Amino acid sequence: MKRSILFDTETTGLDPLNGDRVIEIAALELIGDLPSGRSFRVLIDPERDVPEEASRVHGFTRADLEGQPKFAQIADEFLAFIGDDELIAHNAAFDFGFLNAEFRRAGLPELAMTRMVDTLQIARARFPGMPNSLDALCRRFSIDLSARTTHNALLDCKLLAEVYIELSGGRQRGLGLSVEEGGTPSAAYDYTRPAGHAVVRVVPDAAEIAAHARFVDEISDPLWRA
Repeated sequence: MKRSILFDTETTGLDPLNGDRVIEIAALELIGDLPSGRSFRVLIDPERDVPEEASRVHGFTRADLEGQPKFAQIADEFLAFIGDDELIAHNAAFDFGFLNAEFRRAGLPELAMTRMVDTLQIARARFPGMPNSLDALCRRFSIDLSARTTHNALLDCKLLAEVYIELSGGRQRGLGLSVEEGGTPSAAYDYTRPAGHAVVRVVPDAAEIAAHARFVDEISDPLWRA
């Protein structure tokens, strides 16, 4: 099945060419566009101050990041997690720009822009002229935003995973379908199931399977046997 990585970064500011640095990376593995349950998250020492205006956005101060690994120390682990698969982000050019600046600084190859999937561009094509921030899309798709008091990268990834499913065509809420490593459907990593709703899996018994087979036998060139 198709594998892709949905990711987000938090930074000290808006311009990597002006000395701003990555302070947090979070990523989720998607198998067949559904979260597999595998994730990556790390805080990073930016080796510089964290401006107050940036702290108001993501909630991290310089003191929170002291003693965390530097980007060069976590780069190989991050690259191993993302592999060669496509990389999905909201306003992806921003995140690619920061990560590639960090890779250049660490003397490592940059991420190829051909791997980029930008959910902001997808949303703008689907909802032209409308607000398409992550918050706006969550509200449009009735995705719970109550936990999003600051821009936490891992939480943003979880929200974006729900948004991405909707932008990709959606799925019926409440089914609780996700994919564990190895391609097995599971409810263990379900972000769309409403709180308090059980996941019900219907497994046909032998009599129902036999009845279905008889029904299919009566159809000329049935799709089930294509």
